[in-house]
Amino acid sequence: MRAWLVIVPVLLVTLVGIPLQWLSVALKLPTRRSLPVLYHRIVLALVGVRVRVVGAPSPARPLLIVSNHVSWLDIPVLGSRLPLCFVAKSEVAGWPGIGLLAKLQRTVFVDRSARSATARVAGEMAERMGGGDPVVLFAEGTSSDGNRVLPFRSALIGAARQGMGAEGAGATIQPLAIAYVGQGGVSLGRARRPRLAWYGDMDLAPHLMEVLRRGAVDVELHFGEPLPAGDRKAATLRAERAARVMLAGALTGRSA
Repeated sequence: MRAWLVIVPVLLVTLVGIPLQWLSVALKLPTRRSLPVLYHRIVLALVGVRVRVVGAPSPARPLLIVSNHVSWLDIPVLGSRLPLCFVAKSEVAGWPGIGLLAKLQRTVFVDRSARSATARVAGEMAERMGGGDPVVLFAEGTSSDGNRVLPFRSALIGAARQGMGAEGAGATIQPLAIAYVGQGGVSLGRARRPRLAWYGDMDLAPHLMEVLRRGAVDVELHFGEPLPAGDRKAATLRAERAARVMLAGALTGRSA
């Protein structure tokens, strides 16, 4: 019952928001950035997700936020904090409903099976960043069980080089760790945390319904110190190490 009490108002808000956001994107209105933030905040309030932010998004532009990835919840959690764009696998564009929402968020889609697509995606990322929008890249290339950070991939982080500022400096890279720390007012341990994670070959609908049924999710966003773009492989390794340290601190309660 609780799941449907969440789904119905979320659908109503979505149906109202879609034409407003479509018009905002089509006409390039300032609301194309603010409407998604408002939408995600409403969704989180309805689901019962509480977000704690440690650190802050860098004010530097162009900005590439490099993060671990745990769940579909990552999207509204991050989207509720500031205007931004995501990078997602091309399959997402074809998902019913979700694909449309992703497009209205001005998501950059990448076909991982085509090496030649990297240049196009890098160009789109640079365009978003050059226009003042932070871009979020889930650098692991997949989602995890929430207890660890998988190795970051360096290919798309090279796009930061193309996000050139007015003075010719490469885009700033900021590491981020997403940590799911509690549910129902109880701290999540290593064994229970994967219940919130959406990874592997899990079906989306059953997982979504289970999360909505339980609700009361506590999640932390840990923003690390910004890094210069530099060599993409070195920058990738530094971002991965920073995310791993921040996640470990959040999950053990030793973070700030």
